[in-house]
Amino acid sequence: MRKEILRLAIPNIISNISVPLLGIVDLALMGHLESELYINAIAIGGVIFSFIYLSFGFLRMGTTGFTAQAYGQNNEKESLLIFSRSLFLAFAIAALLILFKDLILYLGLQLLNSSVEVSIYASQYYNIRIFAAPATLGLYAIAGWFIGRQDTKTPLFLALLVNLANLSFNLIFIKLFHLKSDGVAWGTLLAQYLGFSTGIFLIFYQHRAKISAWNWREMLQKKALKAYFDVNLDIFIRTLILIASLSFFTSASARISDKVLAINTLLFQFFLFFSYFIDGFANAAEALVGKYIGNRNPEIVRKVIKQLLLWGAYISIPFSLVFFFFGRNIMFILTDIPHLISDSQPYFIWVGLIPILSFAAFIYDGIYIGATQAKAMRNSMFIASLIVYIPLFYLLRAPLGNHGLWIAFLAFLATRAILLSVWTKRYILI
Repeated sequence: MRKEILRLAIPNIISNISVPLLGIVDLALMGHLESELYINAIAIGGVIFSFIYLSFGFLRMGTTGFTAQAYGQNNEKESLLIFSRSLFLAFAIAALLILFKDLILYLGLQLLNSSVEVSIYASQYYNIRIFAAPATLGLYAIAGWFIGRQDTKTPLFLALLVNLANLSFNLIFIKLFHLKSDGVAWGTLLAQYLGFSTGIFLIFYQHRAKISAWNWREMLQKKALKAYFDVNLDIFIRTLILIASLSFFTSASARISDKVLAINTLLFQFFLFFSYFIDGFANAAEALVGKYIGNRNPEIVRKVIKQLLLWGAYISIPFSLVFFFFGRNIMFILTDIPHLISDSQPYFIWVGLIPILSFAAFIYDGIYIGATQAKAMRNSMFIASLIVYIPLFYLLRAPLGNHGLWIAFLAFLATRAILLSVWTKRYILI
């Protein structure tokens, strides 16, 4: 079981951490320009796109869960139908995002309450990157399908291709053409389309013999669509609350001051890096739990869950120690603005607690996705965010300031882990 978990988790880890590493490089490129406005533009624009794209993360997660169960049942035809439903929905959503792009930008800037100067640069970034929507959402469906089929090497290849291309384009646009945050947006757009077109080619090349069995009527079969949308609606609501919670963190930081926004944006990269790393094991959970639920094997499901949680615990401790003791050194990589480095030091005690308080929530998310039990994920997110996180911040804001924001955020992460653990026997086939 350990070998099977690592076989799936390691490629996912490499694939996942390439995303925050690229974000860190982007921030470092902006952090070494003449003003912190460019950091904040990437932060505000990034929050808007996080809200947009991660809201539709069900295009990957739901595809993985359903595909893994079809794979466990050896149902190749249904596996292809699941992918086609996901890709069709991805294109429909992307078309709506582009159609309403101006309204989305206006609402995003209003909710995040950024300064006029930051809003100008964030708008430039947004108005370029939004046209990558079809490729970005399409890549979600492609990655989810391959992971559900227990193939994590192909998503790894695509992720590395996209992120290396993105990095190359960013360096060209910023260093050679002297663009600023808009150069990062152009790099992202071009890299996303390169990755998507490569993914579609690989699916047709590797599975061309099976594609002949596909047809429109079965893709639109009502019972299958209902099951698909029921699960994905719960994932959608859960993800909306998650992104709103992360956006609240950025918005609350901006309301304190532009300096605090810049500090918290840099410190948040530690959380993002760990989350993408531990998500490698969550992705393995999606594939394995879905597979063994598909072939009705509860004993192995129990073993998978136990092993995944042990791996999460082993990994979280060294991450916490590195963040706490070497966080200042890492900050020098992100920026050379002296006051941002010095003023960030009091908050590393909270950054160091992130891994040990949050690892179980990430892994349980993967378990519940593989079991296609998204309702529990939705409910846990609702309680952790709207009943614990936001009220606790307003309670602590006056006496503790930015420390109160970090404490409330940590309480949010821990609450989700506890709830999903308690509910496992009720929702999972064990």
